[in-house]
Amino acid sequence: MAFPPIFNDAEIERYARHLVLREVGGPGQQALKRASVLIVGAGGLGSPAALYLAAAGVGTLILVDPDVVDLSNLQRQILYTQDDLGRPKAEAGTDRLAALNPHVLVSGFNGAFETSTADELCEGVDLVLDGTDDFAVRYAVNAACVRHGKPLVSGAIGRWTGQVGVFSGRPCYRCLVPEIPPDAETCAAVGVVGALAGVIGSMMALEAIKLIVGAGAPLTGRLLLYDALAAETRTVRVGADPDCPVCGG
Repeated sequence: MAFPPIFNDAEIERYARHLVLREVGGPGQQALKRASVLIVGAGGLGSPAALYLAAAGVGTLILVDPDVVDLSNLQRQILYTQDDLGRPKAEAGTDRLAALNPHVLVSGFNGAFETSTADELCEGVDLVLDGTDDFAVRYAVNAACVRHGKPLVSGAIGRWTGQVGVFSGRPCYRCLVPEIPPDAETCAAVGVVGALAGVIGSMMALEAIKLIVGAGAPLTGRLLLYDALAAETRTVRVGADPDCPVCGG
């Protein structure tokens, strides 16, 4: 079931600050309501991204996560509360988003994004957000997005640094990371400051909104790098790899 792109009085009031924005307005808000977004990973990055996309009025959100809420998650995964401990993230996150905005259709997939589930999950959505910290999953998400022609908003964090990029066709994420780094780190191993997840996750939501409404210049083919300790950002271009096994030649 999809919500029709017609606003009732409550929605007009709810989205008032969007409706007066020149870059959004009525047509942009209707585009948001028609849109369907797949969020892979309902953790540190997926939490703020999902909250802001639901608040923005994205009509359909699909949360994918195989894990349950753990006490150590609550330092940065703001989609959950103490009462959610032990619950599947896909289930608890779906309840929270539905409570935030009843005009959004939210569903959860309590399982992993892998080859056997990729095509079904990607079918019918307009774009995909990947906030996972597992390179094998990132590769699977990227390959599915290329295969189905879906824009991918990718984010990553660790310690005090984060990054956001948008990949649509060529170059793809695999062009940026051809092989899994042998020294790949996880937040569980090296730590991460909680608020950094909010910064990068919110940037991911913002890029998704820009793509949906056609505003500004999304980070397509670019990577934004954020150093929280230095309070500095820089943006670099991602080149297409002719030998990329996913999007090359």
